[in-house]
Amino acid sequence: MKKRSLLLSALALGSLATLAYAQTPALKKGLKITLLPKNINNPYNVIETSGGTEAGKEIDAVVKIVGPSDAGASSQVSYINTAIAQKQDALVLAANDANALLPYLARAKASGMKIVTMDSDTAVAGRTLFVNQANSEGIGRAQVQLVGKLIGYKGEIAVLSATPNATNQNTWIKWMEEELKLPKYKDMKLVKIAYGNDDDQKSFTEMQGLIQAYPNLRGVISPTTVGISAGARYLSTSPSKGKVMLTGLGTPNQMRAFVKDGTVTAFQLWNPADVGYLATYAAAALVSGQITGKTGETFTAGKLGKYTIGKDGEIIVGPPYTFDKANIDKFDF
Repeated sequence: MKKRSLLLSALALGSLATLAYAQTPALKKGLKITLLPKNINNPYNVIETSGGTEAGKEIDAVVKIVGPSDAGASSQVSYINTAIAQKQDALVLAANDANALLPYLARAKASGMKIVTMDSDTAVAGRTLFVNQANSEGIGRAQVQLVGKLIGYKGEIAVLSATPNATNQNTWIKWMEEELKLPKYKDMKLVKIAYGNDDDQKSFTEMQGLIQAYPNLRGVISPTTVGISAGARYLSTSPSKGKVMLTGLGTPNQMRAFVKDGTVTAFQLWNPADVGYLATYAAAALVSGQITGKTGETFTAGKLGKYTIGKDGEIIVGPPYTFDKANIDKFDF
């Protein structure tokens, strides 16, 4: 009798396990997913969306990449409307403004489209999930920690940002300012936050302006791939090369020459392709019913493995990485 009872229990547990497995739906095939980066010709965004394309091939989705040539707050509106008209299953968006797109995203959601933001978020009401490169607080604080080491924790510093309304930039800058309040930065002073609008030439000019306006400047943080490369290009032929420490967020391929010629000692980033890859898998999981966006839900994103949804639908790819002369040749993106 006891053996029979144990056998029945084992069969019941096996049935429950089979049922639980069966209740996790597979990713749907042939999903239509639109990727909408901040602007289409930004090298960072090209790498980011390439990850989405890779994910799309793996899950047999039809992925299209669209976007404006500038990073203006309203420049993405027409592309959202087009995605609605084309009855796309999901929109993966790097927002140029936290609030300006909300009415159009509301229309998209009402049409049944799933909205996932990546890299730069909207207000929570605008989407279901946000795929963040790394913890925003960690990114902001890490940038100050790095520039502090580079300048010996003494002197004036500036920030060369993207656009004044960029959600991710402003969040990182807020945490930079919090980090600077700590006692170890008492001899450092943030003198200016400049905006290059994620435009190469304007960022170049803003870097030039910072150095001319602040003769005692010791360091510049540019948490944008356009800004840091344009700033490095100016600095590389400036008398301030080696005197003003430029750091921020850039890609290894973009920054390799500046690291090797001594213009930049160290900078940080994650792999942008992983952001687009994870966001595309998250969108597919939403459309397929594997997840709903609730805190604590988990899903698997191909080669990146298993992820858990955090508060307010945030999913974090991983911590930023510091690139320098010793390791930069190990990376190719």
